Amino acid sequence: HTDVYFWEAKGQTPVFPRILGHEAGGIVESVGEGVTELVPGDHVLPVFTGECKECAHCRSEESNLCDLLRINVDRGVMIGDGQSRFTIDGKPIFHFVGTSTFSEYTVIHVGCLAKIDPEAPLDKVCLLSCGISTGLGATLNVAKPKKGMTVAIFGLGAVGLAAMEGARMSGASRIIGVDLNPAKHEQAKKFGCTDFVNPKDHTKPVQEVIVEMTDGGVDRAVECTGNINA
Repeated sequence: HTDVYFWEAKGQTPVFPRILGHEAGGIVESVGEGVTELVPGDHVLPVFTGECKECAHCRSEESNLCDLLRINVDRGVMIGDGQSRFTIDGKPIFHFVGTSTFSEYTVIHVGCLAKIDPEAPLDKVCLLSCGISTGLGATLNVAKPKKGMTVAIFGLGAVGLAAMEGARMSGASRIIGVDLNPAKHEQAKKFGCTDFVNPKDHTKPVQEVIVEMTDGGVDRAVECTGNINA
């Protein structure tokens, strides 16, 4: 959905032609001059919000919005020299959020790569490079529910289910899943969902339904709908 949003170029500065894609797993084929953190053969996950490890944000325990490698949807080139690494017929094709994973090969800043265990199956752990870590982090690092709390998750896609897993790991006693698709309920149960609410089943706003269910409301709410900022 994130890639579709930027492909449609709604509410943004369009940068085309470009190679989209922001989630993947891969193997390092070669490294550039001065790169010491990785070697050819390493298994990695691309991360569109990278870390230079030196700025105030990277050194902070509260933020990962790196001054150098924070997400930038308008930049279509490499930071080092301002040039693209993709071309067709001699003309540049632009990068996307520093990853451009819809390609058999890509070039990524070393700060936007996370080294992983080579035994991890790339076709599964690729989800950790965005969807799973986004949802899990939204709960564990932002909402920070305490044991026994009631948590509501709005949107039960990959990000929402990961957020729900974070609520389960945190010890939430009641986890309310909210989604327009009733088929999501059975899957959500595997991630700790104790209650399911489909707004289409009610005539009143869903927040009022939840307040009535919980005798006053929830302790934490995590919205996992929309695009890359969910």
